[in-house]
Amino acid sequence: MGIKPPMSTPTKSPSISRTNHHQNPNNSMDISSSSSASEFNKSRYEAYNRLQAAAVAFGEKLHIPEIIVIGGQSDGKSSLLEALLGFRFNVREVEMGTRRPLILQMVHDDSAVEPRCRFQEEDSEEYGNPVSSASKIADIIKTRTEALLNKTKTTVSSKPIVMRAEYAHSPNLTIIDTPGFILKAKKGEPENTPEEILSMVKSLASHPHRLLLFLQQSSVEWCSSLWLDTIREIDPTLKRTIVVVSKFDNRLKEFTDRWEVDRYLGTSGYLGDNVHPYFVALPKDRGIVSNEDFRRQICKVDSDVLRHLREGVDGGFDEEKFGKFIGFGRLKEYLEAELQKRYRDSVPATLTLLEQRCDEVTTYLARAESKIRATSDVAYLRRSAMMHAASISTHVGALIDGAADPCAQQWGKTTKEEQLESGIGSWPGVSAEIKPPNSTLKLYGGAAFERVMHEFRCATYSIECPPVSIEKVANVLLANAGHGGGGKVTEAAAEIARSAARSWIAPLLDTVCDRLAFVLRNLFDLAVERNHSCDSFNYKRNNDDLDGYIGFHAALRHSYNCFVKDLANQCKQLIKHHLDSVTSSYSQVCYENDLLGSYVQGGSTIYRLNQAQGSQVSLELSDGKTPDQDEVTGVDQENIPPERNAQQTTPEQNTAAKDVQLTVPETPSPDQPRDNGKKKEHGNDNQPRGKMRHAKKAVNTRNMDHRRLQNAGDNLFVNSDIGSRSGSAYSEVFATATQYFCRIREVLIERSVPSALNAGFLTPCTEKLVVALGIDLFAVNDEKFMDMFVAPGAVDALQDERQSLCKRQKTLQSCLNEFKNIARSL
Repeated sequence: MGIKPPMSTPTKSPSISRTNHHQNPNNSMDISSSSSASEFNKSRYEAYNRLQAAAVAFGEKLHIPEIIVIGGQSDGKSSLLEALLGFRFNVREVEMGTRRPLILQMVHDDSAVEPRCRFQEEDSEEYGNPVSSASKIADIIKTRTEALLNKTKTTVSSKPIVMRAEYAHSPNLTIIDTPGFILKAKKGEPENTPEEILSMVKSLASHPHRLLLFLQQSSVEWCSSLWLDTIREIDPTLKRTIVVVSKFDNRLKEFTDRWEVDRYLGTSGYLGDNVHPYFVALPKDRGIVSNEDFRRQICKVDSDVLRHLREGVDGGFDEEKFGKFIGFGRLKEYLEAELQKRYRDSVPATLTLLEQRCDEVTTYLARAESKIRATSDVAYLRRSAMMHAASISTHVGALIDGAADPCAQQWGKTTKEEQLESGIGSWPGVSAEIKPPNSTLKLYGGAAFERVMHEFRCATYSIECPPVSIEKVANVLLANAGHGGGGKVTEAAAEIARSAARSWIAPLLDTVCDRLAFVLRNLFDLAVERNHSCDSFNYKRNNDDLDGYIGFHAALRHSYNCFVKDLANQCKQLIKHHLDSVTSSYSQVCYENDLLGSYVQGGSTIYRLNQAQGSQVSLELSDGKTPDQDEVTGVDQENIPPERNAQQTTPEQNTAAKDVQLTVPETPSPDQPRDNGKKKEHGNDNQPRGKMRHAKKAVNTRNMDHRRLQNAGDNLFVNSDIGSRSGSAYSEVFATATQYFCRIREVLIERSVPSALNAGFLTPCTEKLVVALGIDLFAVNDEKFMDMFVAPGAVDALQDERQSLCKRQKTLQSCLNEFKNIARSL
């Protein structure tokens, strides 16, 4: 035990101390002085009792000196508490029935010939009517415990039961009894009950202002103690722990020589040199006896233990060293003296804490009264709410523009966190992992917005024009073959490119809108945080006035989220319009001269095809290359998409065109002669069909050589005689379509989408947000406006809160005045 007993504690029996006291020549003066000190200690003790009752009733965190009893089940806690009280109240019967702490406020009252026990009402500092029946006391403890646990749906609860016991034979002592540690739950209790009890006791005992009264029965050796390690976890040095060895009489019969007794009383070094346990034995007879007989039995057991140590052990024991730690009477004297000493020492700190709490409760009371007045002052609430909404809007704009606070480490998000928390995940149609610059940094606001925009560019540039089946090319090309005129390959390639852009880029546009909306939605919490920490007096005042109006804050958040959602929908429609415009058949994006200016070589193939007429063009789409040429430049190029650079960076505007390793012939000029003498070569209607069958047989062998690539799923034309011809119209159409797709993608990324998203998201957030919130929240009649502030029963709840605060203020103020008087008397 780290706490040494007071020097005035006698080393001999109490009778010797009383004898010496009567021999003092200044006896009458000592009696008068002792009586005065006793009255002062009692008044101080009563003051702490009232303060403790108020703390329990109102949930105040006041550091009141307290003694908390800890020990395992059947270690003698219940018997010790009854001995301290001076009467039995069947606490042993309710030990396993209670799962709540029990605060025993023992008050020495000479007028109480019989014990008077009163229980503090739940959530109140008032005490009920006196109870004297032992069985009724036990029933009240059980009933209150079961009612609370059923209400909270828990196994144990740290909310205490407070019992005040006034008795002429009780000391002025307050002790908190806790449920005993157990290794296994009893029948009918959850299996985790032992862990719940252990956790609760640790929480109660962790407060540094509480003394730990740890009980362990004498039959347990220190080296095998079950709960000593738990006590060391709470109080490693044991400076605030009082160790009590219970049932000491069970160990006495083992001692024969003095050295055995002294070694046991010295704890053999297991507790340290500064820890001196108390060795206590109490009556074992649980029969019904009067309270006076019970106290007489306690004294007799103490005398029997001392007599056995003096006479029953060869050589006795070191009474000068250990005598003051033997017997229940010595423990009782020490506990009362130590608690009074701690009460005296803690008065200044208690006085300071009470003054602080009184000021805080006064502030809470003024705020509650202000809320009650505000419920009838609609104009005041409108003004405060408008200023708060305007403040939030201002902070949102500041965050978009690049505010330096709040802390980015706490409030910012990485790219991966944005993807996970938004639930959007990866970009649709993009298999590669997109890592834009600064993806690992925690960003918010405008910085996060720009990073998502850059990530969108990287994702979009990583998509190439997908492989197109020969059937699709044939359907588009052949449908236009009979319409007459030139440029059929160009028109077919453009249509394929437009279709691919609509299919593959449109999902990316929806995704970028959703990601940007998520970034903007997160700004609301950041704006609230900035608003709370703002140095402006007006903002602070408004925050204090509106903090408790949960309905208004919920409505404000909902309105903001709806505003961002509407922006996202509008932006989706806007950029979809841009996509439709770029991919329209009337758009000239695909035909701009700067696209194909570098592909003038090899233009004769498309030139011939564009000049071809009739169905023969649709039936034989070959330029007459040999099989060897087909094998080198045909199927492989048709079925394998161009490789992409593995490094994910934002490409330049012409990067996509460079990645495609195909030569696209020059598109013929519309004014070039359509009949250049080669029409008959490819447009002969009398060409025998046997030639076609022969061509099909010739390519079957080559198709077998390329089945590995075709089976990989890279194309959809395995057995097509047309698709197997390299250098065919398919290759030319797909190569041209790839360039057109890249051009469409470039126009969207570099011209249309970024400006549309910036104008669609950022500009309204900085210029229109406050107006939108104002119209949504405040452009309503008073009755609907007040629904955000005064819910059904809200006024009654505010009145109840005010009444509770008034009562708390009155109680704490009374305690404060009392402790001021005590402080002046010290």
